[in-house]
Amino acid sequence: MSRRHGSTLPRVASLLAALLSGPAPAETPHTSSPEGTAMTRIQLIVGGETLSATLDDTPAGRDFAALLPLELSLTDYHATEKIADLPRTLDTRGAPAKYAPSAGDITYYAPWGNLAIFYKPFQSSRGLVRLGAFDGPIDALLRDGAIAVRIEAAE
Repeated sequence: MSRRHGSTLPRVASLLAALLSGPAPAETPHTSSPEGTAMTRIQLIVGGETLSATLDDTPAGRDFAALLPLELSLTDYHATEKIADLPRTLDTRGAPAKYAPSAGDITYYAPWGNLAIFYKPFQSSRGLVRLGAFDGPIDALLRDGAIAVRIEAAE
């Protein structure tokens, strides 16, 4: 019996190593952060403008990416952020209890289940979870009234 296991074990180990080292299929494009974690690149299309952003490699960031593409209507909230309801709640496992957003942060406000894009910094708020951040200016979002946006994985 040990002889049989001895000849099978290297093949099983080789197959397992090949499966674990092979590239995993990705639903959305990723880049590597300096720490080596995968980050999802997204874009927000506002009228004729495209804004680039990067989602964090967290349960909430990955769960938000799984919702894409999304068509949302952003509205202003307290002259600090643009918000929109999401179609379902996001996975916030392991997220800090509160977060202090900076301008350009893409967040999820768990108590209300909505997306919140900050264009001004704000105080640390319980239930606010960072999803990612914009890679550049967000001027296209700084309009009055409701703003129609499409959020999708970047090509």
